[in-house]
Amino acid sequence: MGLVKTYGSALCGVRAFTVTIEVSAGNGVGFFLVGLPDVAVKESQQRMDAALSCSGYRMPGRKIIINMAPADVRKEGSAYDLPLAVAILAASGQISASLNPSAMLMGELSLDGGVQPIRGVLPIALQARADGFKQLIIPAANVEEASVVEGLDVYGFASLQEVVGFLQGGPAPPAPPTGRIQSLYSGGDVPDLTDVCGQEHVRRAMEVAVAGGHNLLMIGPPGTGKTMLARRIPGIMPPMDMDEALETTAIHSVGGHLSPRTGLIYARPFRAPHHTISAVAMMGGGAVARPGEVSLAHNGVLFLDELPEFPRSVLEALRQPLEERTVRIVRARYGAEFPAGFMLVAAMNPCPCGYYGHPDKACVCTPGEVQRYRNRISGPLLDRIDLHVEMSPLTFEVLSRPTPSESSAAVRERVVRARTFQQQRFSSGASGSNSYTGITSSGIVSSGCDVNSHALPAHAVHIHTVHTNAAMPAVLIRRFCTPDAAGRALLGAAMNRLGLSARAYDRILKLARTIADLDGSEQVRAPHIAEAIQYRCLDRKRG
Repeated sequence: MGLVKTYGSALCGVRAFTVTIEVSAGNGVGFFLVGLPDVAVKESQQRMDAALSCSGYRMPGRKIIINMAPADVRKEGSAYDLPLAVAILAASGQISASLNPSAMLMGELSLDGGVQPIRGVLPIALQARADGFKQLIIPAANVEEASVVEGLDVYGFASLQEVVGFLQGGPAPPAPPTGRIQSLYSGGDVPDLTDVCGQEHVRRAMEVAVAGGHNLLMIGPPGTGKTMLARRIPGIMPPMDMDEALETTAIHSVGGHLSPRTGLIYARPFRAPHHTISAVAMMGGGAVARPGEVSLAHNGVLFLDELPEFPRSVLEALRQPLEERTVRIVRARYGAEFPAGFMLVAAMNPCPCGYYGHPDKACVCTPGEVQRYRNRISGPLLDRIDLHVEMSPLTFEVLSRPTPSESSAAVRERVVRARTFQQQRFSSGASGSNSYTGITSSGIVSSGCDVNSHALPAHAVHIHTVHTNAAMPAVLIRRFCTPDAAGRALLGAAMNRLGLSARAYDRILKLARTIADLDGSEQVRAPHIAEAIQYRCLDRKRG
């Protein structure tokens, strides 16, 4: 009887954990796969049978028992084909049983013996390094994604024969290219604000929202440029650092949204789901835990056009990720947690026909229809949107103005300067009273990374710190957002007149702090409070 161990990895959310594959070949006939495999894992027997035959090997006619430990955790997907096939070959004596115990293998086998790409390679590579593995053997199409992890030798192969040859002392494949990551910012495919005519007050609101990471709602008739402006927001966002690029890439990798031979994602995500989307597609989940749109928009923008047309269940499900910046999915068979630190940008018409308040076109909606339309967005959700901005149609004079509008690059420069003030403020306390350190929601974020480096340093430390004003907890709001006497009086009057909630109060303070940062002011003053209040145009008394 031969007993062989190989090692693979399983995904839980955007985290990974090592799976030990034990294969025993003994007397008798039969194939037994245990350790809570799902249907895709059980189907590996048929894929391996054909792949082994095409590669010059055979499925042994003996009793094969395979255990995937830990046996009480469900194993999902076809990525275990490669470690299972190698272990069966070694246990049956077709190749040497002296396999490298410091190597982890993952890959799906095609019927002709090829090794197909898999999802979730980046978190798998990070966990393999954390667990002490020295080598990671994966499909060739996934090499560039995993090669950003330093301290781990990543080898990509196109076929089972190549993998076996390497494990038996054959030549290693060519090393992946290095130095691909020159900068983590790419705005080449993002439309520029120069294309937008007029709407200066909305452009200002966008700048404030991006500078502090605040949520934005634009209300206006059709054709006023709501969608056009929203699609230009990634172009004024700061460049992603290495931590953000790793988080974003890991989420898209787990979701299966990375193209083959893709390294790090270094452009801010912009997700714009249709209003017919389901709650599961928005939040994540399914039979196999996959990230939803709120997680795919992490570190970027989630744009919801025609906001009132989204199902009420979908909109109300946004409350928790908007507050906690994570999504916790609990099902009968699994539980998973995904990051959801996105900037919400939404657009809506003022009424069902779209022309309520239009200077030239008459609205055909009754007051009751207008109110019911706006009531599709609940008060608690509006509380979580920092800026409500009304837009008006553009006149001929504005549209025909020959002078181009301000470019995205100029706005981004001011945004980056304001973000720098925030980062300095949140990291300035020597006692650490305003710094929050710990494992991030994804569990893979690291600090101390050079944005011009191709690899993640092996000594990187897991850290999570408040980076934007929108993410400030209550203790930091009291510390950094206290207005002067005039600002306090103005805010008190607005609270009483508009009937603002405690959450709206906090968000006005954080918004005023961002406006002060753009103004270069350390003190939050009355003009900053006044501008923040005027961005709450949908707040009304709620009985």
